Amino acid sequence: MAQAIEEWYKQMPVITRSYLTAAVVITIGCSLEIISPYNLYLNPKLVVKHYQFWRLVTNFLYFRKMDLDFMFHMFFLARYCKLLEENTFRGRTADFFYMLLFGASVLTGIVLIGGMIPYLSASFARIIFLSNSLTFMMVYVWSKQNPFIHMSFLGLFTFTAAYLPWVLLGFSVLVGASAWVDLLGMIAGHAYYFLEDVYPRMTGRRPLKTPSLIKALFADEDVVVAQPANVRFAPPPVEELHRD
Repeated sequence: MAQAIEEWYKQMPVITRSYLTAAVVITIGCSLEIISPYNLYLNPKLVVKHYQFWRLVTNFLYFRKMDLDFMFHMFFLARYCKLLEENTFRGRTADFFYMLLFGASVLTGIVLIGGMIPYLSASFARIIFLSNSLTFMMVYVWSKQNPFIHMSFLGLFTFTAAYLPWVLLGFSVLVGASAWVDLLGMIAGHAYYFLEDVYPRMTGRRPLKTPSLIKALFADEDVVVAQPANVRFAPPPVEELHRD
């Protein structure tokens, strides 16, 4: 059993493995009181005035208590982050990292701006960890890339992957969880999907082109597509037909 888990872990692509490891280590560290969540949460004043810039990253790594909800989000993180990195972003690790960076930036910006809007500031002030929202963003992007895959929810009903974010949002509301967290992930995911897939098809321009600096950090492997030998796409020359 331990060997199977080790093999499963080693076969994960680099971004998924790194993110999952950091999330588990930090969450366990907080549960054992080795790390304090008060040093991790998103606090704009501490970031700006006290230069605690690590909070811009650590708030995406802590998934609160190690309970059923934690296991639930670890499953979605391991599954959909891995599916995106291995399939949609196969051979494009830098692009996948840039997608996560874009999503984290959008989520942080929404919370910071929302905290300054009257009547909404109180709701946004309670959002101090965005790890669940970033995970939900990955689920949303994957559902947009694979809209026709058939899925089942707890064996109760079936649906296509295009509706997966809405099914999970409805489930969160039923169990009493905050819908804001999932909605933020959907907003960030849709922003990425529109700018990366929809807008380029409309205009021929790609605004989310991965910067060369990020590309230099990752040595992507070339994806080789094998072609069968001796395949003709046009009739052979007449001379060849009459050749013995």
